[in-house]
Amino acid sequence: MEAAVLAWSRDLNNSCDSASRQYPILPQEGKRNILLTSALPYVNNVPHLGNIIGCVLSADVFSRYGRLRGWNLLYVCGTDEYGTATENKAREEGLTPQQICDKYHAVHAAIYKWFQIDFDYFGRTTTEKQTEIAQNIFWRLHERGFLLEDTVEQLRCENCQRFLADRFVEGTCPHCSYPEARGDQCDKCGRLINAVELGEPQCKVCKRTPIIRSSKHLFLDLPKLENELEQWLDRSFSTGDWTANAKQITRSWLRDGLKPRCITRDLQWGTPVPHPDFKDKVFYVWFDAPIGYLSITANYTDQWEQWWKNPQQVELYNFMAKDNVPFHSVVFPCSLLGAQDNYTLVNHLIATEYLNYEDTKFSKSRGVGVFGDMAKDTGIPSDVWRFYLLYVRPEGQDSAFSWADMALKNNSELLNNLGNFINRSAMFVTKFFEGRVPVMELQREDKKLLALVGWELQQYIQLMDKVKIRDALKHILNISRHGNQYIQVNTPWKKIKEGDAERQRAGTVTGVSVNMACLLSVMLLPYMPTVSQTIRDQLNAPPSCIQTILQGSGAFVCVLSAGHSIGSVSPLFQKLEADQIEALKKKFGGQQQVPVFDLCDTKRLWNH
Repeated sequence: MEAAVLAWSRDLNNSCDSASRQYPILPQEGKRNILLTSALPYVNNVPHLGNIIGCVLSADVFSRYGRLRGWNLLYVCGTDEYGTATENKAREEGLTPQQICDKYHAVHAAIYKWFQIDFDYFGRTTTEKQTEIAQNIFWRLHERGFLLEDTVEQLRCENCQRFLADRFVEGTCPHCSYPEARGDQCDKCGRLINAVELGEPQCKVCKRTPIIRSSKHLFLDLPKLENELEQWLDRSFSTGDWTANAKQITRSWLRDGLKPRCITRDLQWGTPVPHPDFKDKVFYVWFDAPIGYLSITANYTDQWEQWWKNPQQVELYNFMAKDNVPFHSVVFPCSLLGAQDNYTLVNHLIATEYLNYEDTKFSKSRGVGVFGDMAKDTGIPSDVWRFYLLYVRPEGQDSAFSWADMALKNNSELLNNLGNFINRSAMFVTKFFEGRVPVMELQREDKKLLALVGWELQQYIQLMDKVKIRDALKHILNISRHGNQYIQVNTPWKKIKEGDAERQRAGTVTGVSVNMACLLSVMLLPYMPTVSQTIRDQLNAPPSCIQTILQGSGAFVCVLSAGHSIGSVSPLFQKLEADQIEALKKKFGGQQQVPVFDLCDTKRLWNH
């Protein structure tokens, strides 16, 4: 309690403005420098809610939080644009592959803008920098003896007249007999597969049975890099914050023993292989796409190597769904280790489980589930979508989006708990104290509350530092619950009408409560940026509150001192009505006829 009272009396930090960002953002001496990426969404797949929470939204929350903590942080992402799917889409729409990429890159950018994803740079992989950097890494691997040549048996569809990329062949898994395994990996058992091993394979485009043909390809010699990879993983596991599933998936790969992985494909639309013996081939997506992180940063600044060739100064966070883990924990690190060019390797690999839709899977073709381009048409604000997706974020196990649960959480947690407390606190200032924060004389009960709120704040910071985003959100809601109980017990609306001592007590309770509302606005900023700004606008809160509250281990500071004038107050949230939710559930439940938009894989963000 004594420590809480000291923190309450602390001066505000006016030293910097966290909202201002210099260009370009580069690593700085003496600062915590964080390079943050989210898995590159495949350009043809309009992202659904599971894609959004698994990658870009989770990374956005952490990047916003990191800036509030004063970290020097760069957040990059972009669309993965090469592969067979783009060629097919271009043929369907009568456009060139590049025109398709331009069209759907804009679709992605608009979706993420609506969800308020605050990238420092959102790029793409169809760039000269991508070709330059990918080919440089290729040659370095080649020169150091980490590439092999071999003849590969591949599936070719004679009807479509092409070799089939992994995402365009489906059959029975040779390991677990799952009937819908893809040509590179089984979603059920998670094992890697060579497409020719599939039982009863089918071309996903025409449903014909493909034939096996031979072709010469290049492989990354993973067994040759295995010892070096394991040594690096031991260090990264022990010093970094890897999610449990990321560690488990990585260990299972190593336990099975690494095998050479093909890095070339018989396609036209891709980064060309510069080797003269393979000039008619392009790089395979799993080799090429992660290099997109580097090339996207290079398109942001020509000083990109200060981030990507600076492991002594930079911490790298990768955000993704769990099916992308092996490519980021084994395959891509092997490419960079083998290149021997002092590359920055991932320190913290943050992988979610899967988000399902109600009791099934998202499916664009069947009209099941909410996709990014549909969310804004529901009339539900972006911040409410963000809140609910983060509330059910699949951190330790699969979770599900539910319309009924979304309405319940909106109406109970946002409207009746959080919104009710913040609105009442500010309204008391307006109604009873002429819009000015009253004088506060702290009693033991108030000091006890300051300590309790300070503890919740410290728990929030500890969890967010470890990227436990869903768990940290619960502590925000706990604070507003404490606040509602504090108001109910002290009844300031009654005491203001009584004697001097009671009126003073009403003033103290109101002043403490409105400062709790200000604290909540800062803690909410990573989750609900628009609501956060609205609260601070209504409270007329000084910008310095943002720098003060989340520094160090956190401090519940009296930001709005006696005499501070607040602004006009209005409700923050609206009730979601039962008939409105029922209509939305029906609309997105698959009953309606929906044109086939794309071959949208419900789990992977990039695979071809």
